[in-house]
Amino acid sequence: MRRPPKMPSAGCASRLSGRAPGGRRRPGRGPICSLALLLACVWSIGTWAQTAPPTKTPAESPAARSAATKGSKAGAPPAKAPARPEWRDTTGYRFPAVGKTVTDMQNAAHAMRLREYCADARVKDEFVRERLERFSAITGRKETCRTLLDY
Repeated sequence: MRRPPKMPSAGCASRLSGRAPGGRRRPGRGPICSLALLLACVWSIGTWAQTAPPTKTPAESPAARSAATKGSKAGAPPAKAPARPEWRDTTGYRFPAVGKTVTDMQNAAHAMRLREYCADARVKDEFVRERLERFSAITGRKETCRTLLDY
């Protein structure tokens, strides 16, 4: 009977098979254990997401504030959004839509770049004002170096 060559004993167990050098099976190192560990991690993340408080309510987001200030004139009540049908109700959703998340992340990255421009005295004021005006067109609200802290 021919034996495979011995492997160095410095912990060279195959991660997929869980076998120790020499063909012995090591307890707790196989694919079933890895699957159990993965499922435990997913379960703990799911329970954490259920108990974690929401980070931002829709009223606190910059888009909601700009929509509220855009529609309101001096003393006039803000315009209400059209009523959504019952079948479009998303109040039970744990996370916002992917498109909204992508937009928020892009705006945050843009705001961070603009904050660097605002903080750097070597950048000309005209350039910073132009970039802030462009960002204001994207977000729908008047942006200044101070309002970038909201992102």
